[in-house]
Amino acid sequence: MTKAFDSIKQGLDEAIEFSKGKKGKAVIHEFTPLDVKKIRAKVGMSQTEFASAFGISVSTLRHWERGDRTPHGPALVLLNVVAKEPKAVLKALSS
Repeated sequence: MTKAFDSIKQGLDEAIEFSKGKKGKAVIHEFTPLDVKKIRAKVGMSQTEFASAFGISVSTLRHWERGDRTPHGPALVLLNVVAKEPKAVLKALSS
């Protein structure tokens, strides 16, 4: 239990330092804005097919494609992976 606590405490300490503007040991992953429509076209799917394949509502997908909204968090990570390795993601999801 001590190892788990120490790991969590270390992560929290690093997050606090980062929030104060100190880079420290925290690893920051930044993603550039995505062209969701371009990603979908690259995969060769309709909006309905793409949304269904990746667990996104069609409405949300349309908002992203129009630029009304932007993907964040896990959706942003997923779309970045799909943009780089669409076949691998589709294969992993179909298993």
